[in-house]
Amino acid sequence: MTVRIPPEVNTKLDALARRTKRSKSYLAGEAIASFVERNAWQVEEIQEGLREGKSGARGVSQGEVEKRVRSWGMTKELKRPRSKS
Repeated sequence: MTVRIPPEVNTKLDALARRTKRSKSYLAGEAIASFVERNAWQVEEIQEGLREGKSGARGVSQGEVEKRVRSWGMTKELKRPRSKS
């Protein structure tokens, strides 16, 4: 696998590798693993939502979602609405 990074990132990676006594390859691998771990759940959630939408399930109304979002940070935050299967 080949990864292209901007020169300014490469300069910072060089410095970080020297300071941490790690190889650039090791640090790049760690960064990619961290990125994948943090972001893979989003793809799965999107796929699940698409499967749910295609299944014909009724889901949650836009109004219910908006009410929940407006309650965020309030003393009595509303619970996550459940779909009406």
